[in-house]
Amino acid sequence: MLTTLLRRLTTAGAAVLLVATLGAPAGAAPDPKKKTGTEGETPLIRDVLESASRGFIEARTAYRRSRDNQERLSRELVALERRRDAMSAEVSRVAAAGYRAGRLNMASALLRSDTPDAFLDRAAALETMTERENAKLRELNAARADVTRARAAIDAEIGQQQRQLALMTKKREAAQKLFSIAGGDSFGNLVSANIATAERAPGGDDGNWPGQGCSSDDPTTSGCITARTLHALKQSQKAGFKRFVSCFRPGGPFEHPKGRACDFSVQKGDGFGGDATGGDKVYGSNLAAFLVKNADRLGVMYVIWYRRVWLPSTGWTNYTEGGGDPSSDHTNHVHLSML
Repeated sequence: MLTTLLRRLTTAGAAVLLVATLGAPAGAAPDPKKKTGTEGETPLIRDVLESASRGFIEARTAYRRSRDNQERLSRELVALERRRDAMSAEVSRVAAAGYRAGRLNMASALLRSDTPDAFLDRAAALETMTERENAKLRELNAARADVTRARAAIDAEIGQQQRQLALMTKKREAAQKLFSIAGGDSFGNLVSANIATAERAPGGDDGNWPGQGCSSDDPTTSGCITARTLHALKQSQKAGFKRFVSCFRPGGPFEHPKGRACDFSVQKGDGFGGDATGGDKVYGSNLAAFLVKNADRLGVMYVIWYRRVWLPSTGWTNYTEGGGDPSSDHTNHVHLSML
């Protein structure tokens, strides 16, 4: 029924991004008896996880950049307004001095000049006064123009922020709609202040995460992964999460065959096993928290753990359409998908 409903939404164009259901995860773990395996049969969220997450992150990055630009422009505006006010006071001072000296008096002084040299000296003084006043006026007009341009730039940044916020809302609502249809509901973030901070992945300093090819050797299989995925794997292991991991998978949908996903077993030894309990479940929760806390630093697209999905747009959300087994319910491993 859920699959049929989503198919209707997609066909009608009402949910372009929502082309799959919350079933077996995008990174369904391999058979517990094997180190690698195939995707689960029940699809998860497919395009919404890719499009909504990437679109939300891009909009959020643009919003943050615009906000920073606005703050910089606001500081510049304060300085420009101070300069304008100072120039205005200077022009007033020069004008007052000219008024006190009196241009008619200067003209009379020219006419009373006894010698040609005296006439030229007084004419030069009058020209200097006029040029000084004109220069101050030009500086004042330039300062006023700078203030006007700065205010217009700030208004433009505010408009940009409003557009990006609207896009973020749209992407968030798309993801929330899918989870609502699939029987999910949101709950508090699984993040602890005590979780380690990862080193930022190369190329993501500005919050943009350009696509990468499957160009790095996958240390967990005989396949390949992206450099960003390899960095996230190494950072997770550096933080103490060193249990069995399987990343590349040659077939199936989602990010595994693209080298952009890893399944982290929460149980000791090779393979994945059954539902995690006790210390194994704590291990999985801590790993999921590490990945979420460092999502902006690593380039995380989404995380799945114990029937819950984390998206940058929605936070943690439950899903109830799993396959009833540890792999599709993600109760024996943490799934990580990268941008």
